[in-house]
Amino acid sequence: MAQLYFYYSAMNAGKSTTLLQSAHNYQERGMRTLLYTPAIDNRSGAHLIHSRIGLTAEAIAFGEAYDFFEEVRRAQQAAPVHCLLIDESQFLKPLQVLQLTRVCDQLSVPVLCYGIRTDFQGEPFEGSKYLLAWADNIIEIKTICRSGKKATMNARLDEHGNRVTEGAQIDIGHHYEALSRKEFRLEEVSPIARQRHR
Repeated sequence: MAQLYFYYSAMNAGKSTTLLQSAHNYQERGMRTLLYTPAIDNRSGAHLIHSRIGLTAEAIAFGEAYDFFEEVRRAQQAAPVHCLLIDESQFLKPLQVLQLTRVCDQLSVPVLCYGIRTDFQGEPFEGSKYLLAWADNIIEIKTICRSGKKATMNARLDEHGNRVTEGAQIDIGHHYEALSRKEFRLEEVSPIARQRHR
């Protein structure tokens, strides 16, 4: 039975590298994979998944209106699809996560999603929230904080390396630091903590 996987971590843990290795494993066995990346993330160029260690692969760019179920069903009419791999899956819309469950359950294609759980204020991303709720398998890819503890949070930095705690949830780029919850100081940056003081 095909399953939905959510591989999550803090920033800089090697999610894209792991995704590309998984794609290579399928392709080496003659299996067809569909790779996806969000259209809003064009740091490495449109339609590309790029890892920090230099691995790159072409991908399908998806926007908010992209229908995974219909597109995969259409792709299967041309040739069997053996796996979907989705980079930066925190940017999926809830309806798209639902579509991915249907890709597994009705089209029998496994789906591997890679992303982060929370933003620079510790708030959950919409796509990640539903992946955590609906995925068959939830796997953490671990990385380390500067303190030596496990990093679970993502701090945003400005061009001078100073911490940013206000702004839009989505800000694409490499200006983030993976921190442990203690180093992140959730009680200072979380909107929930600020509401408590009003």
